[in-house]
Amino acid sequence: MVDVGERAPRVELVDTELKKVVIPDDFKGKTLVIAFYPAAFTSVCTKEMCTFRDSLAKFNELNAAVVGISVDPPFSNKAFKEHNKINFPLLSDFNREAVKAFGVAGELPVLKGYVLAKRSVFVVDKESVIRYKWVSEDPGKEPNYEEIREMVSKL
Repeated sequence: MVDVGERAPRVELVDTELKKVVIPDDFKGKTLVIAFYPAAFTSVCTKEMCTFRDSLAKFNELNAAVVGISVDPPFSNKAFKEHNKINFPLLSDFNREAVKAFGVAGELPVLKGYVLAKRSVFVVDKESVIRYKWVSEDPGKEPNYEEIREMVSKL
């Protein structure tokens, strides 16, 4: 698992329009908040992504970008994004490259063998170094949004 002080892993994902997005390269010069979520259209994931949606203006003022990443296919992420009016990129890690690179691959007891993202948040600085990490073993637990905003404001 990557840790604070390490460079963010370079991973290629696709957005809801099937365009390639490279983390962290495509966000150089900005602070990047990466929010891994287990599954689109689930209650806690919806609440989390909508909380980031509602805070995006504050992050933009701090020259920060937000992305959500799940293992859901881009088509599901697109429907989820449209349904919830998400105003930042949702990226598909359909091949599980990012969850493995960041060390947040997990599975639910009822879905043995199905790899999904553990709910987790990373804040990456302008030089692509991880400055904040939060990973939950409980998919029902939300991150501390204020703590994330505070970290971003320090960068």
